[in-house]
Amino acid sequence: MSHTPHELSDEFPDQVQKMHDLRQTDAHFAKMSDEYHEVNRAVHRAETNVEPTSDEHMNQMRKERMALKDQIASYLSAHD
Repeated sequence: MSHTPHELSDEFPDQVQKMHDLRQTDAHFAKMSDEYHEVNRAVHRAETNVEPTSDEHMNQMRKERMALKDQIASYLSAHD
């Protein structure tokens, strides 16, 4: 299986343990994380033409991924 770019562990390498702990104890964080992974994998499949899509849909998915990443970053900062 190929490496999917933009995984949360790559985006926040210094927060891996914290993200793991939050996924286990915080349902809201777990949901955000799951949504991010779902969108990220859809973007990757589209970028690699496994599941081609229109440019408009690709841009929408990328914006959604960026918004989720921003939410996750804010959540991690708030839970220091």
